[in-house]
Amino acid sequence: MTEIYLIRHAESEGNLYRRIHGWTDGNVTEMGLKQIRALERRFENVPIDAVYSSDMKRTVATASAIHIPKGLPLRQMKELREVRMGVWEDRCWGEVEHFEPEQARYLSFSPEKWHVEGCEGYYDSLRRIRGAILAIAEENEGKTVAVVSHGSIIRILLAATLGYPPSEINRVLYCDNTAVALLRVDSGAIGIEYYNDNSHLHNEISAFHRDTWWASEDAKDGRDMYFLPMDVWKNGELYLRRYRDAWIQSHGHDGGFSAVYLDWARKRSGENPNTVMEAYLEGVPCGMLELAADSGSHSGAGHIAFLYLEEAYRGKGLAIQLVGQAHSFYAKLGRSRLRLRVADTNLPALKFYAKYGFKTIERERGQFGDICVMEKRIT
Repeated sequence: MTEIYLIRHAESEGNLYRRIHGWTDGNVTEMGLKQIRALERRFENVPIDAVYSSDMKRTVATASAIHIPKGLPLRQMKELREVRMGVWEDRCWGEVEHFEPEQARYLSFSPEKWHVEGCEGYYDSLRRIRGAILAIAEENEGKTVAVVSHGSIIRILLAATLGYPPSEINRVLYCDNTAVALLRVDSGAIGIEYYNDNSHLHNEISAFHRDTWWASEDAKDGRDMYFLPMDVWKNGELYLRRYRDAWIQSHGHDGGFSAVYLDWARKRSGENPNTVMEAYLEGVPCGMLELAADSGSHSGAGHIAFLYLEEAYRGKGLAIQLVGQAHSFYAKLGRSRLRLRVADTNLPALKFYAKYGFKTIERERGQFGDICVMEKRIT
């Protein structure tokens, strides 16, 4: 018999940005690093003979909680990857929920019916993960192993092992980041001692303590945004109203504000419509994102020119999804960093960006005081 601790990876950029990362690679977040430290403490006194993970950055980083302290090598296996999401890769969850609701529901409740171009179907995913677990068990007969994989494919394996048909997969809830299942594999048969155990996470670092979407009837977050190009010719007044509001928040007054910002936005949008985007939540416009794709390109940076949420949507943890949209846009251009400028008097914005990994790299003298130039490395 082989004991296998099957573990979901720590919080990653895809989780934070609410984007679909199957085979899309991404780093763990600052919160993810805290979860990894908690996972290390959980396994501190648990004897482990071997450690495996998928070959994605988020699982490799999570596996470091076990293989490094125990002085064990890490075996990376492509077979332990997440379900391949095809043309959905790196799209916003809010986008597919809004424009492809039937397929989005199939994914959570009837995965055997889910199909998008280039995806990996339910039965192929099940054969892959089950084959990987059985191969690991055979290679480690009589030993105890830790395996780090991904949420959806772990859920597929658990539900099938418990005897649930794919149409009843919702009987196994989605699991928290770094949640643990204990499998016992004997003569090719997989048994489950427990699963979805996140008892090592205190409330402040448990995403599933903060959120309840995973236990809701429709398994939808309710905060998943999507983005569409904004018509800055038709909606010039809206653009200027938002920019003026942000200017006042930053400087305390609108002195020095100019309509030239709209001219710049129209120029950028004319060159690439995806540089000025309207943000939507459940079909309702809620903010916008403007990117200056030409600024900083010589240094490998992607510049965020303007990020805005309407007042009703602030303070709800939504703004990070706008950063995620910028991350996705610039990653596709091969940029290595996100860059933006914030007035040093705009303390809420400085605190927000610092929380999510932006660091001040220099200060500039602005019209009304110092400007902090902040950067964050991107995948």
